[in-house]
Amino acid sequence: MSVAAAGRRMADDETARPPAVVKPVTARELARHLGVSQSTISRAFSRHTSISPAMRARVLQAAEALRYQPNVIARSLSTRRSNIIGIVMATMTNPFYPEMLEQLVKALQQIGLQALLFYVPPGKEVDSELPLLLQYQVDAVVIASANISSAMARAWTTTGRPAVLINRSVPEAGVTTISCDNEVGARQIADYLLDRGYRRLAYVSGKPDTSTNIERARGFRERLRERGVSLHAEIAGTEFSYAAGYQAALELARGRPDAVFFANDIMAVGGMDAFRHECAMRVPEDVAVVGFDDIPMASWPSYRLTTVQQPLAGMVAAAVQFLAETLKQPVAGPRKHIIPGTLIERASTIGGGPR
Repeated sequence: MSVAAAGRRMADDETARPPAVVKPVTARELARHLGVSQSTISRAFSRHTSISPAMRARVLQAAEALRYQPNVIARSLSTRRSNIIGIVMATMTNPFYPEMLEQLVKALQQIGLQALLFYVPPGKEVDSELPLLLQYQVDAVVIASANISSAMARAWTTTGRPAVLINRSVPEAGVTTISCDNEVGARQIADYLLDRGYRRLAYVSGKPDTSTNIERARGFRERLRERGVSLHAEIAGTEFSYAAGYQAALELARGRPDAVFFANDIMAVGGMDAFRHECAMRVPEDVAVVGFDDIPMASWPSYRLTTVQQPLAGMVAAAVQFLAETLKQPVAGPRKHIIPGTLIERASTIGGGPR
């Protein structure tokens, strides 16, 4: 073998050889290298601590050169804080909840907290999943799109860690809740439809045991009764889904309602598609459709859905503010935040009216 060939082979061998593993330095070693305390190293990697810009830059530059990365798990053992918030969700098929999740995670990160998502699959109860949150040492829990029993809510609060329900409420649970004023929003929908001359009104409910469904149904029925109008038809749904709305519309079409209030937008979208494509009913000329949530799809040209817009940004801001305050200083007793929604009028009702 020639010298050149041997050189090439050696070079190839060097290229193929995996790089040597460099053991990362510890915070103590980095502090010793810089001649500072370990607490200075910790403050340099925390957004909301007091440290001079010059010292922070010095620490970060040395950390990069020495390949140091803070160990969040190890730090949590000494501080008893993980800075992790557990988020529990039982459904992601409703577009309202992925949007909520995105806003919630972003808002938590802005105040130095991280999110850990716990998904509750169909057929399982949230109660069975909550003990897992304790194993991951989350500092607090946010529960959305899921139901929790009063007993489990009380059990969680005894751990000394805050909990908050978004878009849900559990009577007598002793847990802070943040939600849209579902009942008032549903009453607004009843007034809106009645004021425009609709009289054969139908309601399509969602998951029957959720507070959102109970409150919206109660508000709609009570306002109709106060104004001397009876429900023309009602479909007891089993879930908040496109398929449930689609099937409900097929059943309702036989009774020819002139307006239908679906318990949420994704159901209303399914109902509109069923009315148009299988029942040969025009929206809004033959039947007006109203939803609740104001998901992005509600404004799409194919739907242009009249709906009640949930105050999502306000609910997320209230939840994050509660967590930030409570993690610093526990508050006495649960809070209840009810934020009004906004009726948004679009083409699914405009131009329609009783026949």
